[in-house]
Amino acid sequence: MDPVTSSSGPQAPAPSLDVSGLAYAYPDGHQALFGVDLTVGRGERVAVLGPNGAGKTTLVLHLNGILEAGSGTVRVAGLPVAKRNLAEIRRRVGIVFQDPDDQLFMPTVREDVAFGPAASGLRGPELEERVVRALKQVGMAEYAARPPHHLSFGQRRRVAVATVLAMEPEILVLDEPSSNLDPASRRELADILRSLDVTVLMVTHDLPYALELCPRAVILSEGVIAADGRTQDLLCDEELMRTHRLELPFGFDPRSVTVPSP
Repeated sequence: MDPVTSSSGPQAPAPSLDVSGLAYAYPDGHQALFGVDLTVGRGERVAVLGPNGAGKTTLVLHLNGILEAGSGTVRVAGLPVAKRNLAEIRRRVGIVFQDPDDQLFMPTVREDVAFGPAASGLRGPELEERVVRALKQVGMAEYAARPPHHLSFGQRRRVAVATVLAMEPEILVLDEPSSNLDPASRRELADILRSLDVTVLMVTHDLPYALELCPRAVILSEGVIAADGRTQDLLCDEELMRTHRLELPFGFDPRSVTVPSP
């Protein structure tokens, strides 16, 4: 979205994500969110941390309209998440699920990556260019003709990221991106994520990975944002971590890590 202009001159573009007072209760009466406020600027990489049952998945499902807010608002690049905008919102918010096999279902990698743009009406050379670019971004261009089920788990996860990048999203949402990856695949994915020119929201229990990739983190606990700040600062706050049932791996000291610049 281009910057808004007014009589007083150009204004800053809307943030990638603006969540205000978001509350939600499931049909069985379980209240999952109690008033979440979260703003994510363009190009930020933000980790969403929290114990099981904190409301992380519920929050993510509001970002592209899978769930409808009980109260409060969600805006993506200034556009309200509402029924009238769902097609555009779902193009702008790409979710990469924890299990890549939930996203890969076509006979070849190329067809999987082309599926979303083709469903949106893209055809011919423009579609092929979009597919090639997305696969190059994740280092999988040479595997375009391969069946996804012939790839390793790490390769399938990279292709799943490509299926979302092919839609040219505003926000890339990653659900436990490092789970079940071997060390080399974990590093390769981290390199890819750092290279992308998109806003990243990463839901993870892998606290060292959050520190490595996301300069900023929020802790979601009992349906509210309990903390928001520099990832390293949050992970070094032992009382905060203990209160919200977050534990670092044995022997890992976030103070000893030199955090790269955003």
